[in-house]
Amino acid sequence: MTYDIVVPTMGRPSLQRLLASLAGAQGPAPDRVLLVDDRPDRDAPLLPAGPPPGLAVELLAGRAAGPAAARNVGWRAASAQWVVFLDDDVEVEREWPAALAHDLAGLSTGTAASQGRIVVPLAQDRRPTDWERNVRGLEDAVWATADMAYRCSVLERLGGFDERFARAYREDADLALRALRAGWRLERGARSVVHEVRPAPWHVSVRLQEGNADDALMRALHGPRWRDEAQAPAGRLAANIATTATGAAGLAALASRRRGSALALGAAWASATLHFASRRVAPGPRTFEELGRMLATSALIPPAATLHRLRGEIAARGVVAAGGAAPEPLRTAPPGAVLLDRDGTLVVDVPYNGDPAKVRPMPGAPEAVDRLRRAGVKLAVISNQSGIGRGMLTEEQVAAVNARVEELFGALGPWMVCPHAPDAGCDCRKPKPGLVLGAAARLRVAPQHCAVIGDIGADVEAARAAGARGVLVPTPVTRAQEVRAAAEVAPDLGSAVDLLIGAQP
Repeated sequence: MTYDIVVPTMGRPSLQRLLASLAGAQGPAPDRVLLVDDRPDRDAPLLPAGPPPGLAVELLAGRAAGPAAARNVGWRAASAQWVVFLDDDVEVEREWPAALAHDLAGLSTGTAASQGRIVVPLAQDRRPTDWERNVRGLEDAVWATADMAYRCSVLERLGGFDERFARAYREDADLALRALRAGWRLERGARSVVHEVRPAPWHVSVRLQEGNADDALMRALHGPRWRDEAQAPAGRLAANIATTATGAAGLAALASRRRGSALALGAAWASATLHFASRRVAPGPRTFEELGRMLATSALIPPAATLHRLRGEIAARGVVAAGGAAPEPLRTAPPGAVLLDRDGTLVVDVPYNGDPAKVRPMPGAPEAVDRLRRAGVKLAVISNQSGIGRGMLTEEQVAAVNARVEELFGALGPWMVCPHAPDAGCDCRKPKPGLVLGAAARLRVAPQHCAVIGDIGADVEAARAAGARGVLVPTPVTRAQEVRAAAEVAPDLGSAVDLLIGAQP
């Protein structure tokens, strides 16, 4: 298991503390920590004290377009199997890398991501303020990118974060919903990060109402039941709209000199506002300062929420008109290596074949392999040969058949063969990732930059487990459920090559 860490940052002082916590943590270190500098003004150094010793930190330039865009810059520069997104205002616990390795090692091949636990420490000698309770909500947040690990291959297939979410709000839920709807699973891990409550202005709760515009985008993209699917708590938009409408109607009545209506509507608005404020004051410290903040912001929140939602609905119309398209998956560059299954993909499947004379290429397969070579793609063959472990074939017979395949196809790169029987419990037999990882290491190509082409589900499952791209080319022996489960399916090897490098001659 290899992982890179991506941290989008605006240069908060807490960034240095995050890096220090990573440098002092115990367990497998990240390959790289990719800091995406998303400040509009980068005249000052991002890390005045420099990165901590022993931590491989790289700086990347963001576009100052929000955290979704910054995270896309980060993961697209990653080269490990997993990308762990951390916020720059958290600190990892001392055993975090070891706990991360444990979380990821236990995941099935159909799991796209693992979420860490977020701990928000609060003062023990008083009740939390409204702002502190808001931050503490992160402890129950689902799929929050304060600590979220994704397979890099899944990010590529999904196209990454939707950059139409310009704030640190809902972009993580949108990505999670797209992963779930594509058939992936998302799991919770046991590792933890600590998220301190940083200082905020008195009107922070009013500013947070900008998220109502993102809720409108979520509805446009995912339908009216998106909250249930994303496990997002219900907001109070209906109450905010009603309070705003009552206040606006009261002002209109006052302007038209209908004093009785104005008094009645004003009283209704005041009652709704005081009820809202009292609900926010009750669990808090009840100081004069907190009471003043709650009264003022409780009057401002309903119109702010209503206006932002209206703005979001107008913007979402364009999304609906465009079909609500998600980000396009990244398919701009061919893979660095293609790992080919032998039987049923390169050559006609002859069960437990030890006779080179029986080797026959699949239709169009030699031409497809030649196209990969001309495109500069590295090649390898990954093949389960359980006949050796079952005592039905010798290693020499398998080597002779492989040699005949290369006579027909030309050099195919390293041959990675699993000789074990299905019950041997090895790590190399597909759908385990061992053959894919071994071929990637021999070719010196990162697994997520490799593609696997095979004819059964075990081939694409091995690719998925290793973080590589998998393309299924069904034959009569391929089961229907394997075809349904595959992310990409091609009718033949030539068409699979078209998917990977384009329909080139």
